[in-house]
Amino acid sequence: QVQLVESGGGLVQAGGSLRLSCSASARTFSNYAMGWFRQAPGKEREFVAEIRRSSYNTYYGDSVKGRFIISRDNAKNTVYLQMNSLKREDTAVYYCAAYNTVISSKFDYWGQGTQVTVAS
Repeated sequence: QVQLVESGGGLVQAGGSLRLSCSASARTFSNYAMGWFRQAPGKEREFVAEIRRSSYNTYYGDSVKGRFIISRDNAKNTVYLQMNSLKREDTAVYYCAAYNTVISSKFDYWGQGTQVTVAS
């Protein structure tokens, strides 16, 4: 079982930046693909970004491309989401997710979420 703990959420002004962190308890963190999703009130969960085992393989949702950057530090079992040029529509609960690429191809583990609020 993998536990994911997000941090770094908060209130930020539009146009500002915020960095989210997700710490994972996985023994072999480097085997895991990591992702970020978000869910705004009354909306479905939305894919934000994913980073595979190699930091060179990253993917982004269309709404955040060019503004958000996902990265990972395998030595710290941590994945980050740098969010720049934030907009009001980025307001949501952000969830960290993970899957073991050796045995799975879908996100099997989820964090509790961290709230991001962007004020205009």
